[in-house]
Parts: sequence; structure tokens; C-alpha cells
Amino acid sequence: MPAKTISIMGLMDLFGDEAKSVAWLEKIRWQGKPTCPHCNNSDHIVVRKGKRFTYRHKACRKEFTVKTKTIMRGSNLPIQRWLIAMYLAMTARKGISSLQLSKELGITQKTSWFMLQRIREICKQGDSGFMLKGIVEIDETYIGGKEDNRHANKKRKGSQGGSGKAIVLGMRERGGSVKAMQIDNASNSALNKALQGHIKRSATICTDEWRGYAGISGYTHRMANHSAKRHVDGSAHANGIESVWAALKRGFCGTYHQFSAKRLDRYANESTFRLNKGNCAIDTIDRVSALVRNAGDKGLTYKGLIGD
Repeated sequence: MPAKTISIMGLMDLFGDEAKSVAWLEKIRWQGKPTCPHCNNSDHIVVRKGKRFTYRHKACRKEFTVKTKTIMRGSNLPIQRWLIAMYLAMTARKGISSLQLSKELGITQKTSWFMLQRIREICKQGDSGFMLKGIVEIDETYIGGKEDNRHANKKRKGSQGGSGKAIVLGMRERGGSVKAMQIDNASNSALNKALQGHIKRSATICTDEWRGYAGISGYTHRMANHSAKRHVDGSAHANGIESVWAALKRGFCGTYHQFSAKRLDRYANESTFRLNKGNCAIDTIDRVSALVRNAGDKGLTYKGLIGD
């Protein structure tokens, strides 16, 4: 059965006002029964009089809303705007810029940028516990401008290939999930370290012939010789993970135009989360639900974000 998509008009029906938006979010987060995020207890919860959408837990004597201890905490923006922002982030194949989001929501670009960074933060899956299995394709990509486009006085000597660029390592379970992360270099020791805790030892890994992969231990390892124009050698190929790089770079070139190296991980997280939760078998609204369920408080403040 094909996945159901939701139109903008359908989205407005679902999140037509703040009351509808809060009710939907409470259903997803608490299964409709308010639960105190301070002590995880759902008994003796009462509606706080005089404060809209606010509850009070008699036992621990603390107030809370459905925003409490999520990435939305401390935000004065209506939940309706947050849910629409999440919908746009999950359905825009190449991502959505903070400038475009500010126009869509009628907010400042500074606010929309902070919203998107927090949304990207909850897209992180590297430490979420799931392990890739079966045949896993591994490849690295280099993010940054072309050396030929630099002014002569800014060109780096011996900067062929990926020198001077940020490196992102990707792993894709064939027919399954994706993980990606920024790494400092593509040496054998760095690659071995990066793979730990992400791929089951029973998996077969497929890579190109880059020497950094040659010494990876603990897995059945197959290589495709790209330098000899052999991109597929039986089941040895990395075409699946290379399609992930195509999506990431379409966002880089067509939407964002630049990634800050210190925030590159968040853009990679967003792109892989969208691929994992955006395949043809998953309904559009379920993609947003998956993001909401992952929306626990990551402790990301504006001051901390601009200073990291």
C-alpha cells in the first residue's frame, strides 16, 4: 500500500489553530494522557487555572506544558509554527533555508535559523542505539568549495582532492537505514574508530579501494576498484551511499550554499534522518511524528549554539 502524503491544505486542517496543534502533540508525546516531564508520573495531574495549555503535578508541585524538556522549551513561538517547521524540514528533499522558513512562518531569519538548528539536533541518530547489518556500504565525501574557484592568493599548495575540505563518513545498510558523521581525516585509524558501535560484526562492508579502508578489521570486506572504472564488482559497490551524498550536496549547492564546518554534523544528521524517515513506505505525517518522538531536550541554547 503506497504511503499517504499530506498537502498544505491537509496540514492546515490538522494544525489549523494552536488548540489543535497542542492536542496533536500531546497525543504523540503522551498518548493523550499528560505526563509530568520532571518525574515521568501521570497521576494527579491537573490543568493549571489561568494558564493556557499548562498542567500542574500535585506530587512534585511543578508546572509543565507539552514543550517542557523538549527542543521547544523556552520558545515563545506557538506549537503550530514548530510543527509546520518540522513538516517543511522533513518534506523538503534538499532542505529548507532559514530565510525561506522565516518567510513561510512570518518570523525573523534569526529565529528560524535557531529553530532549524534545534530541529537538526534532534535528527541525530548516531548514538540512538540501532546498528546497521547485512551488507553495509561505506564511503566518505568532501564538503567545501572547489579549489579552482578560489582567488589565486587563497589557493592551497598541493590541495588536490579533499585537502582543506570537511570530511563526512557515511554508512548505508543496503535497502535500509543510513548514518553519517563528520570525521577529522580519512586515515585507517580514524575510519576504524568511526565505525565502532554502528555496524554489527556479522555485517559485510563494501567500500572503494581507498587505502584507509584496507586495514579495517572485524568484518567481511569487499572492494570495488573505482580507479580502474569498476564501480560494481558483483555485490561490491557503494552506489547506495553515493546517492546519499547526491542528496546532501544538492542541499549544499541548491539551498544552503555553505555549511559551517563546526555545524556540518547537524546538516548531515538532517539529510540522513530525512532519508531514513522519508522513504516511500512511510506516510508524510509519520515522518513528522518520528521527529517529534525524538524531540527530547538536547540542551541547545542560542548562546551555546553561536559559541560552539
